[in-house]
Amino acid sequence: MSEQQDPIKTDSRQMLGRLRGVMAEDSAGQTRLDTITKLIAEEMHSEVCSVYLFRDEETLELCATEGLKAESVHQTRMKMGEGLVGLVARKGQRINTPDAPSERGFRFMPETGEEIYSSFLGVPIQRLGEKLGVLVVQTKDARQFADEEVDALEVVAMVLAEMAELGAFIGEGAALSARHTQPVLVRGATGQEGAAEGHVWLHEPRVVVTNPIAEDPHREFERLSEAVEELRVGVDKMLAGARGGGKEQLDVLEAYRMFANSKGWMSRMEQDIGRGLSAEAAVEKEQSTARARMQQVTDAYLRERLHDLDDLSNRLLRILTGQGLETGAEMPPDPVLIARNIGPAELLDYGRSLKAIVLEEGSVGSHAAIVARALAIPLIIHASRITTEALNGDHIMVDGDQGVAHLRPDDTVVAAFRDKIAMQAQAQERYTSIREKPATSLDGQTIALTMNAGLMADLPSLDSSGAEGVGLFRTELQFLVRNQMPRRSELSALYARVLDAAQGKRVVFRTLDIGSDKVLPYMKPNDEPNPALGWRAIRVGLDKPGIMRMQLQALLRAANGRPLTVMFPFVAQFEEYRAARVEMDKALARERALGHALPSSLEIGAMLETPSLAFAPDKFFDEVDFLSIGGNDLKQFFFAADRENERVRRRYDTLNVSFLTFLEGIVKRCDASGTALSFCGEDAGRPVEAVCLAAIGLRSLSMRPASIGPVKSLLRRVDLEAVKALIEAAAQEGQQSVRPAVVEYLRNLN
Repeated sequence: MSEQQDPIKTDSRQMLGRLRGVMAEDSAGQTRLDTITKLIAEEMHSEVCSVYLFRDEETLELCATEGLKAESVHQTRMKMGEGLVGLVARKGQRINTPDAPSERGFRFMPETGEEIYSSFLGVPIQRLGEKLGVLVVQTKDARQFADEEVDALEVVAMVLAEMAELGAFIGEGAALSARHTQPVLVRGATGQEGAAEGHVWLHEPRVVVTNPIAEDPHREFERLSEAVEELRVGVDKMLAGARGGGKEQLDVLEAYRMFANSKGWMSRMEQDIGRGLSAEAAVEKEQSTARARMQQVTDAYLRERLHDLDDLSNRLLRILTGQGLETGAEMPPDPVLIARNIGPAELLDYGRSLKAIVLEEGSVGSHAAIVARALAIPLIIHASRITTEALNGDHIMVDGDQGVAHLRPDDTVVAAFRDKIAMQAQAQERYTSIREKPATSLDGQTIALTMNAGLMADLPSLDSSGAEGVGLFRTELQFLVRNQMPRRSELSALYARVLDAAQGKRVVFRTLDIGSDKVLPYMKPNDEPNPALGWRAIRVGLDKPGIMRMQLQALLRAANGRPLTVMFPFVAQFEEYRAARVEMDKALARERALGHALPSSLEIGAMLETPSLAFAPDKFFDEVDFLSIGGNDLKQFFFAADRENERVRRRYDTLNVSFLTFLEGIVKRCDASGTALSFCGEDAGRPVEAVCLAAIGLRSLSMRPASIGPVKSLLRRVDLEAVKALIEAAAQEGQQSVRPAVVEYLRNLN
């Protein structure tokens, strides 16, 4: 690794050395960028060097050039994917060609005067998956740039990305506006409704590389080697401490150890140090490459492995820079949590102090979404680039209803958003006035409104929301936030506290609903092509009866002579319900033999989440004490539309005539058998949908606490018979959805 071994290393280090000098100059951003393009052209022995930077997410602008016409700077623009420069940006990959005009996708820009240049080498300027621009060199001679030259240009592009992050191109006439200062609208998807204003709190503060260029390569080799050794020791310790844990955790740590000991990973970072980068910059360059690959990969396993490498790189960067998770920053009094993703236990540690949550990843059924709903905290998922855009303390406004976040909003956005929050607050005050009143429609039909819960923290909402009870208590959260199976005594004590807090109001405990997107950290995960249709909920309970018996015994002991209501999830056929009921009978017999107090009354029900159960024999409807329609799952199975898939989940309307007709058939079967029926899910908490569900005969709805006021308010102002007539008319006319007709009716209400 000496300077004499590879001449190109000397050349690239010389180029970076000159770049360091430019960085140290007290000059305006545009002047600095102009100097850099001239410097690179000289060092690369090319007639042209140009820097194209993103003006917005889709538009690249020529911001500096040596060799092209000066008047084209800040005038030449192109869209992502347009021309060779746009292709480099879109794919995040180099293009190296001796004959640019013959390349597919080439676009001639006459104002630049580039028609005389034949060869083209373009590399992306990117940082940790964030595309910043494209660096290009061109020559008149038709030549393929050598691998060493390409590597050198990629190293320079890495330094340019770091310089942009550090604000090196800002100033009068600058090519770039100051980063992390401009308003940004971040679009994502709704994980939990609600609106909130606050200030950013990064779950994992970004590492800032302040010294991208190495002064002493040999010292950088030593620093990298020492840091990697510290990383390996840390991973080995984590692995030793996790030997008694679940296989999934062990698999992740084994992947960490594999990467930490990878000679290829180490070799690539050493090569970049040899070309003139500091140890930190070499790690971050490798990390940026991995993130760019992650965006292109569709294979789930490979994406997970690249994610492991990304996390390991973060750990290595923190060792090298000394920038740990504890940065000394104080959490703001109104924190909005920003993260790529987060587990349920970590989220619960923050508790109700959070105003909102914005995640780059996540899903509508993820652990984080479940906890956010339980805590009634607005949540946005799939918020692209939020972790790279946001800084601790940034002002942010989160609109969970629309799935958007306004980062560093301007005054007009702030005013409009605060008006919305004020209107919601006024509405909540209005709802408080009807909290103790029944949800009785104008035609005299009363609907029972209950709340969904999953944490003890939910129970204070029972009184304040006006809920008549808990229509769904998700018991899996207590399993998800632990690293090992909870004991029966712990569960019994928790369930008893829930019943105490309910103060005699009915609580429907749903037994463990795991599988699909809710995998326990201490259970072996199953590699299923479609987990939503796989081994989950009641199927797990019946295949592992020990877990079900333990939970049923905990529930019986928690009741301690009080009424108890238990519901089995995801029942697809009569026999599954019967088998689960047998397990309850066994648990009752055991408690009776031990002399424990039995519930004063016991209701055993099932969730109807699969279309098959709607067509179960009459005997099922006679035997089951009650049914609760699980609207979220039932809707996705009815329409064959994965609710985790943004392309299709919004394609199908709950108020579709065929779906409402199907639900009405379930209502009629339950009416015929005298079986109590409720509807539980996100749609129950949406006022328009709730009115339609009530109109077709559903007399009990369970929703998040914050939705009870709006739903009750609307129910008290409508004539359900009139709404039912609209639904029937829409069906007779062959309309696809009843929504337009119902919304028009509601709009005309006084």
